[in-house]
Amino acid sequence: MELSDANLQTLTEYLKKTLDPDPAIRRPAEKFLESVEGSQNYPLLLLTLLEKSQENVIKVCASVTFKNYIKRNWRIVEDEPNKICESDRIAIKANIVPLMLSSPEQIQKQLSDAISIIGREDFPQKWPDLLTEMVNRFQSGDFHVINGVLRTAHSLFKRYRHEFKSNELWTEIKLVLDAFALPLTNLFKATIELCSTHANDASALKVLFSSLILIAKLFYSLNFQDLPEFFEDNMETWMTNFHSLLTLDNKLLQTDDEEEAGLLELLKSQICDNAALYAQKYDEEFQPYLPRFVTAIWNLLVTTGQEVKYDLLVSNAIQFLASVCERPHYKHLFEDQNTLTSICEKVIVPNMEFRAADEEAFEDNSEEYIRRDLEGSDIDTRRRAACDLVRGLCKFFEGPVTGIFSGYVNSMLQEYVKNPSVNWKHKDAAIYLVTSLASKAQTQKHGITQANELVNLTEFFVNHIQPDLKSASVNEFPVLKADGIKYIMIFRNQVPKEQLLVSIPLLINHLQAESIVVHTYAAHALERLFTMRGTNNTTLITAAEMAPFIEVLLTNLFKALTLPGSSENEYIMKAIMRSFSLLQESIIPYIPSVITQLTQKLLAVSKNPSKPHFNHYMFESICLSIRITCKANPDAVGSFEEALFMVFTEILQNDVQEFIPYVFQVMSLLLEMHKNEIPSSYMALFPHLLQPVLWERTGNIPPLVRLLQAYLERGANTIASAAADKIPGLLGVFQKLIASKANDHQGFYLLNSIIEHMPPASVDQYRKQIFILLFQRLQNSKTTKFIKSFLVFINLYCIKYGALALQEIFDSIQPKMFGMVLEKIVIPEIQKVSGQVEKKICAVGITKILTECPPMMDTEYTKLWTPLLQALIGLFELPEDDTIPDEEHFIDIEDTPGYQTAFSQLAFAGKKEHDPVGQMVNNPRIHLAQSLHKLSTACPGRVPSMLSTSLNAEALQYLQGYLQAASVTLL
Repeated sequence: MELSDANLQTLTEYLKKTLDPDPAIRRPAEKFLESVEGSQNYPLLLLTLLEKSQENVIKVCASVTFKNYIKRNWRIVEDEPNKICESDRIAIKANIVPLMLSSPEQIQKQLSDAISIIGREDFPQKWPDLLTEMVNRFQSGDFHVINGVLRTAHSLFKRYRHEFKSNELWTEIKLVLDAFALPLTNLFKATIELCSTHANDASALKVLFSSLILIAKLFYSLNFQDLPEFFEDNMETWMTNFHSLLTLDNKLLQTDDEEEAGLLELLKSQICDNAALYAQKYDEEFQPYLPRFVTAIWNLLVTTGQEVKYDLLVSNAIQFLASVCERPHYKHLFEDQNTLTSICEKVIVPNMEFRAADEEAFEDNSEEYIRRDLEGSDIDTRRRAACDLVRGLCKFFEGPVTGIFSGYVNSMLQEYVKNPSVNWKHKDAAIYLVTSLASKAQTQKHGITQANELVNLTEFFVNHIQPDLKSASVNEFPVLKADGIKYIMIFRNQVPKEQLLVSIPLLINHLQAESIVVHTYAAHALERLFTMRGTNNTTLITAAEMAPFIEVLLTNLFKALTLPGSSENEYIMKAIMRSFSLLQESIIPYIPSVITQLTQKLLAVSKNPSKPHFNHYMFESICLSIRITCKANPDAVGSFEEALFMVFTEILQNDVQEFIPYVFQVMSLLLEMHKNEIPSSYMALFPHLLQPVLWERTGNIPPLVRLLQAYLERGANTIASAAADKIPGLLGVFQKLIASKANDHQGFYLLNSIIEHMPPASVDQYRKQIFILLFQRLQNSKTTKFIKSFLVFINLYCIKYGALALQEIFDSIQPKMFGMVLEKIVIPEIQKVSGQVEKKICAVGITKILTECPPMMDTEYTKLWTPLLQALIGLFELPEDDTIPDEEHFIDIEDTPGYQTAFSQLAFAGKKEHDPVGQMVNNPRIHLAQSLHKLSTACPGRVPSMLSTSLNAEALQYLQGYLQAASVTLL
């Protein structure tokens, strides 16, 4: 694409169309942009547009399109073509920083993100001048430019907060500190001075405080991994100024908005974070500053209101106290009973209250409420911080703290009893207090794993939780219902089983509650209870104990999906899946109605899939229905195909990318259920599965390979007779997969199935070409993973076609090739093969080479006979060699950049491990002994003499053991 006005005009028109609400206009435009994004100059056209276009909407659209383009294409993935040509990469890096700094804020943010994506890949090696270019802009004095630099630096350096320690990381951070720490400190001091100069100018203060927030964030990132020498030497400057900013109150910066945090709150929140970081990690160096920070933060907590805009500030301030109180050498600050009482009364109890804003979220924004409350994304909520502070204090002061709170809990419960409809929030706070007091250690999988001995959880459950759940109406006091259900969920390991069994019908009943939070919690609690393990690793709650409730459980779960706001509720769908898994054959009578409801749901959500977890559990539930029913009645597979194929066809025709990998897995499961030939409905689909476009998407590869394997296992003869013209296409897929380091193992799965199942005559003409392709890949890039797969393949080939055929095909490609493969690959590498079935295939294949290949006995290959036997005994007796050479870092399939539907394996569509050797050989060691005996009978005296001259003593001893076990001797 030329950098011409005509192309800019075309691009402008297509970008406009991508904003059109009408899909008929929008989708073709998106497809067009997708089709041209590989062209040279495309990203430069976008940058020209966002600089020169007269229309603001086009500028913004171009900046977002550019950022997403960089996100998808910048990273260079091994084995894949470079998606951006080198001249474009150089031009982008040369122009993007000045362009970002001269753009309005909305566009600046997009370009800043793009710079950080490029920086993650190219900085510092391939973009050495980025830092200098940024630091030089600090001198400009223009805070629009300075904030652009700070914002970019923040998005570039914030990854230091969660990267693993490595020499590479240290080198990069050192480079950044050398260039950046001093200018940042000078900018910090200058900005603080400007704040004093402009103390009465509101608009100037807003810009300056935005800078201070970014500077404080950068301080956190640069100090996270370790305490840099520079910051240790300049701690006085930073901490004194941080402290004075914490205590600052400027009327001009206060906002009227009760929801949105203002600049002052955001800055103080970040400073609390920075102080907590130093208190936790660098306590010795921070010691002189700690008392004044504790005082300042305490005063902040006591004087800050309950408005939502202060939530982040309050929670960070409490988190600071929490991190300080659990360090042994700060213990003395909290020892006094009055201090403890004061913290409990003034900080913890007020911040545990259920506020109007929480009530609003509970009713109107339930999804966000559930995410915060159940999934622990409530890091920055007051309640969570107060809860962490309780845990922190309990570390050293469990007795006194439990004592103080027990009084509060009792008085709150008494208040509730006096007038429940008015005082229900008191009970809510009491339950929350008990929960935070009792739970010392918690995991998502097991709930509470360690509890406070001083709290009687069962007594509290029976007296205060159960009555709420047993009340006649499931819709009364929804918040308390949700609290009660959550209590069961959290303390499921502490409450005795009989109480859990009493709770199950109550939970099933609450699936009908109108409140989204209540019926979601009920579904989640049931799902968690059904996964609990009892003795002998069986489920704690058995299918027999659930028998009286099956019908009402399934009815209520499916009904809950029709309640407003829950049509795609992932917790309900997960509970459906878990119920099927627990109840097994007990659900068979309900399957006809269940599968109808699941199919309708699948059809509805396939129109616009938006909830990945919901979709995953839905497909898992479909797989479970199929498995459980067909296990009892294998002929039922046809009725599932009838129910599902219409929807599957629609999904494939409409190219619903998110669902296609799932559809292939369910189809594999169904096809594997067939005992005889392949039904014609599957054969009609077969040619479509070989279309290259399907194989372009990484997420399709594993399920598609499995589906093709199912075709080969069930219908190789049909393919050979009715679709022989498709065999080249099948081998084309193998060729594509084998070329990629990430997917070569999938190529081998397919090849192994072709060799194992296809009639030999149908693949004769392609065999030599297959081997040539494999050798080319071995020459170009030999990886451990490839060699392991290659070894399994040649041994499977040997089992299927005979050792002589294997030797002949190698030597027909190049004379003496067979010997080279044995010497250079099989003998040195066989120890790397892993997996029971894989090892068995290799053992049986090598045994055939040793005992059924005449050239091994009387040509120049004979010298390899004993080393090969030695290697085979090593495969049996030595530990597996799992070393991987340093230069091999496999790209994980999920690691490919851009939006690709990653492959999600369905647990309940799992494939049984297939053993191609099967009953033919049960014990490979005995098989080796018997085969050697047979060989020695054919040529007496040869085998013992070969063994005695060059097999080492230990291997010989093992071999004697095999011969004894097989009751045979060598002649």
